[in-house]
Amino acid sequence: MSTIFSKIISGEIPAYKVAEDQEFLAFLDISPLTPGHVLVIPKKETDYIFDIEEEEYMRLWSFAKKVSKGIKKAFPCRKVGIAVVGLEVAHAHIHLIPLHQVSDMNFQKPKLSLPAKEMEEIALNISEAINETHPNE
Repeated sequence: MSTIFSKIISGEIPAYKVAEDQEFLAFLDISPLTPGHVLVIPKKETDYIFDIEEEEYMRLWSFAKKVSKGIKKAFPCRKVGIAVVGLEVAHAHIHLIPLHQVSDMNFQKPKLSLPAKEMEEIALNISEAINETHPNE
C-alpha cells in the first residue's frame, strides 16, 4: 500500500525537503505545530517504527539527530522535541518540533497554515543549517 509519504519520496507529491540521503528523507510538516516542524521518514515503507530492522532503526535516529541540530540552528529554541505517534499515516515517521514551551508539542491544538513562500524559506534555512553543522555529508 502506497502512503502519502511514499508518494513524496517518489516525487508524485511535492514537499519542502530539508535533508535526504539514500535511506531517509526529512521535510516540513505541511500543517506544523510550530514553524520549523519537520517529519523524518525512512524511504522503505514500514508502518510501525518498532518494526524497522535494528541497524536501519539506529541510522534513522542518527539522521533525525543531524536534522534536529539544523532545526535548532535555524530556529533558536530551548530544545527540539521528538514525537513518534504513527496513527495519522501508516508510514513510520518522527516529528521534530522546535520548542519554547511544553505546549508547543500539543497535537490537539490547531495546526498552523503557513504561506508557501514562508515554508520555502524555512526549508532552505534548515537545509543550510544542516549543511553547516554537517559539511561533506
